[in-house]
Amino acid sequence: MHGPEPVGWMLAALCGGVGAYCLRRMRGGTPGQRREAAGEAVMALGMAVMALPASAVEPPPAAVFAALFGAAAVYGLALVLFDGEHRFHHLHHTVGALAMFHMAIAMAAAPAHGAHAAHAAPPAAPAPAAALTGALLVYFALYALLPGARLVPAPGSLRLPAGAADGGRGGGPPRAPEVAAACRLAMGMGMFAMLLTL
Repeated sequence: MHGPEPVGWMLAALCGGVGAYCLRRMRGGTPGQRREAAGEAVMALGMAVMALPASAVEPPPAAVFAALFGAAAVYGLALVLFDGEHRFHHLHHTVGALAMFHMAIAMAAAPAHGAHAAHAAPPAAPAPAAALTGALLVYFALYALLPGARLVPAPGSLRLPAGAADGGRGGGPPRAPEVAAACRLAMGMGMFAMLLTL
């Protein structure tokens, strides 16, 4: 990833933590919840790998990211069309996968990273690519603000009902809606930060 190395490491750690939590969420819940957690885990872990500073870690070939997130976008679009439940969430996953595909194409078009090239500014993007990047920035800024606003607690709502922290199952990771919203907020902010480097 272009940009300051500490930012890349922080994004990689944040997205990696979210991805690990989503993998844990896949162990329980309904089939729909497990499918949702799997999609978020793929997105978060892919973001973590892509965010690693290119000056410190040799990134996988851009074609690997393009293939992975192209397939994720097609799968997400199929869920939007044929799965009536959680349609907005599937649409968001599709937009996220397309954003990652867009970043992979930008990585492929960028010059090879050398010791000095890692600190250089990325080349200017063509107008259509810049417009797409701008539209994605607006989308992810708004997407991050919405869950962020929902996380602000209302007066007297700081305690969870009994059993809510574990989804009423007595084990596994917490399933409070606030935890899932915080994960989505972190991924939305991470995607916004990564798009800024294009």
